[in-house]
Amino acid sequence: MQKINNLKDDIELYEKMHEKLEEAQTAADILIIENDSAIETELEINITELENLINLTEEKLLLSGPYDNNPAIVNIHPGAGGTESHDWVEMLLRMYTRWIEKKKLSYKITDYLPGEEAGIKNVTFTVSGSNAYGLLKSEKGVHRLVRISPFDSSKRRHTSFAAVDVIPLIEDNIELEISKDDLKIDTYRSTGAGGQHVNVTDSAVRITHIPTGIIVSCQNERSQLMNKETAMKILRSKLYEVEMKKKMDEIDGIRGEKKDIGWGSQIRSYVLQPYQMIKDHRTNKEVGDVNSVLDGDIDIFIKSYLEKNIKQN
Repeated sequence: MQKINNLKDDIELYEKMHEKLEEAQTAADILIIENDSAIETELEINITELENLINLTEEKLLLSGPYDNNPAIVNIHPGAGGTESHDWVEMLLRMYTRWIEKKKLSYKITDYLPGEEAGIKNVTFTVSGSNAYGLLKSEKGVHRLVRISPFDSSKRRHTSFAAVDVIPLIEDNIELEISKDDLKIDTYRSTGAGGQHVNVTDSAVRITHIPTGIIVSCQNERSQLMNKETAMKILRSKLYEVEMKKKMDEIDGIRGEKKDIGWGSQIRSYVLQPYQMIKDHRTNKEVGDVNSVLDGDIDIFIKSYLEKNIKQN
């Protein structure tokens, strides 16, 4: 059904493009014969709508990976720096949730741990909607912030780091065996602000996969059973990523190549002081309007990353 719906969306997009192209061509033909301001305005509208549809088509063509249309599991956690880095995590969460709203996607926070003084120590959320993972996979890596610290009475410049991890949410139908004997399941009272973030009851679940040491938790659902089901989905996705990484390591070993597939590579710098510039170090894409980026306008970085990957592959 998912494949059918995706094909229906592609057909609908093509038909819309064809319709707008015909309308634009008709308006252009009329303008050649007579100068009509209303027709000229109509042509401009059609061209703008056609450009938007073309951009959407380009985005779809760039997202052809096997799991690009899957939901995404996003985790953000701070680097060294205490309150500074905790605040940076909260800023990144705001940036991504704003972007999600603009893209008409949806998200659900599954784990949330606030900082002692401010910000967030750790947050995990799932993003659902068209090509959620395909778009967000470009955000995986270390994000660096340079600014005048609001927590420093001397108003000194500070550098903060936060790591963003993005993996596809793998459905239950993949071939991946998880033994019950390998799992340690704990329940605890949810922590955090409650409300939109967590359900503050005794229903929170933490699952430890003993052989790998992977720990996942969920505290946002209404019941312990639902939290356990969500946590198992996240664990399944993480274990699947571990298996894929093993295969990549084997391939790299056969090729005799060493590739950086670690988590520590800095992908983007957000400089707010002494000048304002956001730069993606993988594509060299730069944006001077830092406020719009921090308000969720990150499509320019996502598209440049996807385009570069297509060219390399």
